[in-house]
Amino acid sequence: MPVSYSRWYEIGQGRINAFADLTEDWQHIHLDEAAMAPHGGTMAHGFLTLSMLSAMSYDVQPEVPGLVQSLNYGFDRIRFVSPVRAGQRIRGRFSVADVTEKPGRYDVVWDVAVEIDGVEKPAIVATWINVFEVGA
Repeated sequence: MPVSYSRWYEIGQGRINAFADLTEDWQHIHLDEAAMAPHGGTMAHGFLTLSMLSAMSYDVQPEVPGLVQSLNYGFDRIRFVSPVRAGQRIRGRFSVADVTEKPGRYDVVWDVAVEIDGVEKPAIVATWINVFEVGA
């Protein structure tokens, strides 16, 4: 299957701080820039990086005739491989692993990776399932 890439998204400290406040996860590795400077800087929450797949998917989802809505069905596998440091850019790499047609819908299994600009190892690799509901 062909590979599609999203645009790049910058993960700045402001985005990390906002995510910390929303999720009440205020660990110092995400927020204390001075303490983390010797370690390469603060890092984004893994779940922040994972949640960016939603925005990234809009960049690559195909046109589905009769699409009513798309739904996040979940993940079969998620691995957090490399940290994303504040100020780095990430993008999604998507390929369709499987499509199952059912009445009124398509179940689409994606092999996804979140790449970090200039870093060999991805931040995340996962198997993600979406449901595309279609009308008559």
